[in-house]
Amino acid sequence: MFFLSRLANMIEALARIHRLLPWVIAYALLLPLPWIMTTFFNEYLIDLANRACLFILLAVGLNIVKGFCGQVTVGHIGLYAIGAVTSAVLSLEPGGFGGALGFGLPVWVSIPIAVLFTAAAGLVVGLPSVRLEGAYLALATLGLGESVRIFIAVTPALGSSTGLMMIPSPSIGSFVFDDFASYYYLVMTAAVLGIYFSFSILRSATGRAFQAVREDTIAASVNGINVVKYKLLAFVLSAVYAGLAGALFAHMPPGYLHHNNFTVIEMVTLLLMVVLGGIGNVWGGVIGAIVVTIAYDQTKDLVVYFMDRPIIIQPLVFGISMVLLVLFMPRGIGGLFEGIQRNRRFIRRSEEKLGDAARNS
Repeated sequence: MFFLSRLANMIEALARIHRLLPWVIAYALLLPLPWIMTTFFNEYLIDLANRACLFILLAVGLNIVKGFCGQVTVGHIGLYAIGAVTSAVLSLEPGGFGGALGFGLPVWVSIPIAVLFTAAAGLVVGLPSVRLEGAYLALATLGLGESVRIFIAVTPALGSSTGLMMIPSPSIGSFVFDDFASYYYLVMTAAVLGIYFSFSILRSATGRAFQAVREDTIAASVNGINVVKYKLLAFVLSAVYAGLAGALFAHMPPGYLHHNNFTVIEMVTLLLMVVLGGIGNVWGGVIGAIVVTIAYDQTKDLVVYFMDRPIIIQPLVFGISMVLLVLFMPRGIGGLFEGIQRNRRFIRRSEEKLGDAARNS
């Protein structure tokens, strides 16, 4: 706790010099990570870091609609799939393997188009939120998310059972981002920018409107907030994050997509990240994404044998973990940070009052 308090003080001091200074320093500290991992550990950890960055984008985006605006959605992984498949199909050459669809567009053109298309899909996914709330909205979004995966699975032009292969990597001039180390700089930059803009949204008038809708839709409406507009906007902004994460995932080495990358298990994993981090807390979501990505990697081969048949129990472990977190740590890791910040504010105000009293005496 002491370390976290000191870290928060240091970040505040840097932000007083310039609000972007903490972000620039954090970005600079992350730059040598691939060299450190390859020198002292192994290259696989860079791939793990890349996946963590993508999950950070997903978790931060999900927090916008679920944490900021209070809309219950469990179909976010479907938007992730739309972004991935759209960017892959747009960039693949026509007449690809297995009859896969392809348009041969440059990667840097296909990614923005995929993000915009996913944002439009997010608007469609958000339409049920106009009429539905709570468990009913969760079921509706779950159905939409799973429908996307099934549609991909049964459509040969989208890879079907074989998946989409040989998806091209991004490049700048003659430099190609075709290995884990170089690709890290793309996904890390996207993750840092995603976190920054999430904070910007939270502290803006739009963020305050989201929170008003989350707390009480009737009160928000009475105070002149267009509830329908902000609900749909939350879904669209969240979809932008999911679409970008999906597009970057599609072009990440080895350039292969399969519909099994977008199952309900991945959705449960994403929800666990947000719950562990603390719903509505940006930094908590980032930490939750990192922790769960590592846990996901370490438990992917966890099996038990029943009647001589292996049973993968990772989904069960993650599901039980989510239930326990909701019961015993409902505010997540972010709640710990908020508690530290409240204590710091209380101590600072108390010291100021004591100082004023001493000067007046």
